[in-house]
Amino acid sequence: MNNDISGQELHDIVQRIVGQSMHENANSIQSSEQKPPTKKKTVAIGTDHGGVDLKEILKQNLIENNYEVIDVGTHTKESVDYPDIALAVAEAVASGQAWRGVIIDGAGIGSCMAANKVPGIRAALCYDYATAVNSREHNNANVLTLGAGLIGTNLAKQILNTWLATDFGGDRHARRVDKITAIEQRFSKDGK
Repeated sequence: MNNDISGQELHDIVQRIVGQSMHENANSIQSSEQKPPTKKKTVAIGTDHGGVDLKEILKQNLIENNYEVIDVGTHTKESVDYPDIALAVAEAVASGQAWRGVIIDGAGIGSCMAANKVPGIRAALCYDYATAVNSREHNNANVLTLGAGLIGTNLAKQILNTWLATDFGGDRHARRVDKITAIEQRFSKDGK
């Protein structure tokens, strides 16, 4: 398997995230009176029947981290089709109703495929810290997919929190994301 990220690049990513975390922790010590009020960012979240428990844990994690949450379901373990959930989350992000989206299914693969059919969506299946950072920093992913049957709760929280906190790197990555958008436009029905 060809790995596009070198050991040095991974080291640089980790250093940057640690530095950002330390900077955020130092800033959090300051009085709230010194900080201008910020608008809560909205995250759409959804799951099929295989990820209901994980969705509820991640939803609570989002609320505790001061995000507004749009929960598109499902709310029971009764069987539902993951493409329907993926579409609901992706549409919330594409329309601007949500800043980012999170979709959970058994493996995360099918939801990723379905979400990426929606124009403007760059969904990424993440399964560890490095993929969470890379999908945001290099690809400007706006939807995260997770496999509830493949990762545990603590890892899912780490992935989600890292993914939300990682900024897009821009520069050479922006050129590449623009090429992804050009491909999408080339194959869209109306060419927009």
